[in-house]
Amino acid sequence: MRKHYDRILRDSDKRVEKSLAIQIKDEKSRFYGGFPDDNRLVEAKYSIYRITTMIATYSNEESRFYHSAAVYASVMEGLAYVAGVQHENGLFDYIDCNFFSAPDTAFIVKRMLPSLHYLRHAQRDEKQEQMYKALYDIGRKAAFGLLAGGFHTPNHRWAIASNLLECAAFFDAPELAAAAEQYLNEGIDCNGDGEYAEKSAGNYNRINNDAMITMGDYLKDESFYEHAVRNLRMMLTYIEPDGTIFTANSTRQDNGRRIYPKDYYWEYLTMGRRFEIPEFLDMANYIFELIEANGLSSPDILLHFMNHPEYIAFAHEGRYRISPCRSLYRESGIVRMREEGYTCTLMQDKSNFLYFSNAGIDIKMKLGGSLCEHRAFVPETIEEAEGGYILKQTMKGWYYLPFREKPETADWWKMDNGARDKVHGPDMNICVKVVPAERGIDVHMQLEGITNAPFRVEIAVSGVETVEGEAYTVPAIPGAGMICKEGMVQLRNKDDILEIGPGFGTHAYTAGKFGSEEAGKNCFTIYFTDYTEFSRCIKIRL
Repeated sequence: MRKHYDRILRDSDKRVEKSLAIQIKDEKSRFYGGFPDDNRLVEAKYSIYRITTMIATYSNEESRFYHSAAVYASVMEGLAYVAGVQHENGLFDYIDCNFFSAPDTAFIVKRMLPSLHYLRHAQRDEKQEQMYKALYDIGRKAAFGLLAGGFHTPNHRWAIASNLLECAAFFDAPELAAAAEQYLNEGIDCNGDGEYAEKSAGNYNRINNDAMITMGDYLKDESFYEHAVRNLRMMLTYIEPDGTIFTANSTRQDNGRRIYPKDYYWEYLTMGRRFEIPEFLDMANYIFELIEANGLSSPDILLHFMNHPEYIAFAHEGRYRISPCRSLYRESGIVRMREEGYTCTLMQDKSNFLYFSNAGIDIKMKLGGSLCEHRAFVPETIEEAEGGYILKQTMKGWYYLPFREKPETADWWKMDNGARDKVHGPDMNICVKVVPAERGIDVHMQLEGITNAPFRVEIAVSGVETVEGEAYTVPAIPGAGMICKEGMVQLRNKDDILEIGPGFGTHAYTAGKFGSEEAGKNCFTIYFTDYTEFSRCIKIRL
């Protein structure tokens, strides 16, 4: 992958150039030697990321910073800062939210280990010896700090466990490996679909994969690789028409963000080569095409190539093609459909249950309406049926009854209201069937069980400049919306047109009433409205 390596090397030099420019050089500053992030905050994790890239370029004969005195000085000042903010027990703070944080210390150690591996086996000059000693002391202290434990999220367990195992080998400390077993005893949270608990396709899936690969390496247990490979196969179906990752089902910070899969590159490359999976190697090439086409920086992994130079010489010519797929991930409650020019995603347990995207326009659809505590259709099940997929929910109606015996208190909030008897009903049965059609999809909606309830289809659109019908053209101003009562509606930008409809509008009830979600501030919202019971079909076409 020589071309990829060359690009990574160039981008590493650019990162070092920036690091030299931003490092805090005021010896009177409490942050002397540290590196401020984009928010002007200085902390250990961001600084270590900068420092390890500097170590890579200093040690790489092809870098323009090879054996640079300025880089050496910057690294040593940076490591002094990092050592100064490390707690006595070895842990670091992540100053945005976590203090004495084992998981954030694990992420720091993970970043340090490639440098430690490289320097251990290199023919070190005097300056590299000083770098190695300082890095080693910080890393060993941090590794033993991980024994303090403590985590917040599922992926933290595997970050800690994988680092304990790798550090046990590197620092010859078997007690670290023993501590990892406590985490592994909980079992790996990767389901049969290849999805981890947090469903974080934009970020934490690849962090989990990396941990699985490390644990497979150090435990000599191939079952860990199976989790990573399964997730990487699933991720191939999560690629959108513009090359970004579908993230709307994530439970983490990446939810709804446009994220390119560049940080999956090393996983696709190494797992593709190790297990002879051509589509993984194709994906590695495709990721670099996305990097070039979209002016992205390459992944910050120069040290990975330096530790595994066989990958520099390795060549693979294939390119991943965005091909049609229809995948029902039953355990994850998600359907991914991809046809030429578009993707459609259906999700269980989400009020925005349908997403439709082409290269330039995104649609998300909700079926809103109120029954007791319910405010919108939230599919309870997704099943494959009759050439498409059926999503169902029964909105159950109910009312409290008075206590049979006088309660101990007249204070409503202190009463055991969960123990009250209830009157059950009426119920609303909602069935949505989504069927692929030529150049798009048909969305069939049937609502039964209650009459005269005002429901609405909310279609939030982004990437659109105008909304046009037979007799109107409306600018698609974010935060605004309109009811489209009839005919097909065209969503336009300078490159694309999507058509959706036919519209219907029998009442003016839109969003925001009785606690329903407000209209999205970053989208223009189209409403179709009707009273139950009704049966409607909405077509979405390229």
